[in-house]
Amino acid sequence: MALPETLDLSPDELLSTTRAVRRRLDFSRAVPRSLIEECVDLATQAPTGRNRQRWHFLVVTESDQRAAVADIYRRATLAATGAPLTDRDVWRMGYHGASTQRVFDSLRYLIENIDRVPAFVIPAVEGRTDGATVEAQAGTWGSILPAVWSFMLAARARGLGTVWTTAQAPLEAELAQALGVPYDDVMLAAFIPLAYSIGTEFKPAKRIPRDRVLHWDRW
Repeated sequence: MALPETLDLSPDELLSTTRAVRRRLDFSRAVPRSLIEECVDLATQAPTGRNRQRWHFLVVTESDQRAAVADIYRRATLAATGAPLTDRDVWRMGYHGASTQRVFDSLRYLIENIDRVPAFVIPAVEGRTDGATVEAQAGTWGSILPAVWSFMLAARARGLGTVWTTAQAPLEAELAQALGVPYDDVMLAAFIPLAYSIGTEFKPAKRIPRDRVLHWDRW
């Protein structure tokens, strides 16, 4: 069986250039189902707690369903408040001020154009963590996060752009109902717009220095 055509990226290049793509999503091209299925096949090779494989991937491409989901996304994003910023958060964000401003600008752009995105991918995991212990939360999130990141890496390798958002959170129950998800048993983990990227050249992002985050033997 022939391998799918992928970008000529080394593993390090793939890891360092899989960016959060908002402005450079190509709204004019449909994403083939077969391509998304390839990404899901690779995603489900990720490690999962006790090999329970409780992951699910909901893909929305049908026009009316996309419109309904896009409406929920927009309302949820505008309703989100998030945790208050700490002084350290502000310092990190200001370390590369221009980059941070571009992120906010691109977020506004995505909100304004969310209904034009050709595909939405909503990863989900069986088991809810509402009020759960840290142990239970770690096991559940650790069983879906690696798979979703693998999906995003596989998408990047195929010329697709993604961005991990938590837009589903404020209206998760409403989104679950729209998608027919059994909310009491399954948690929607993220909301990922998916499209071909406009161009495939992406650069590593500026980050705070390594010595601010790397700790040897103790904090």
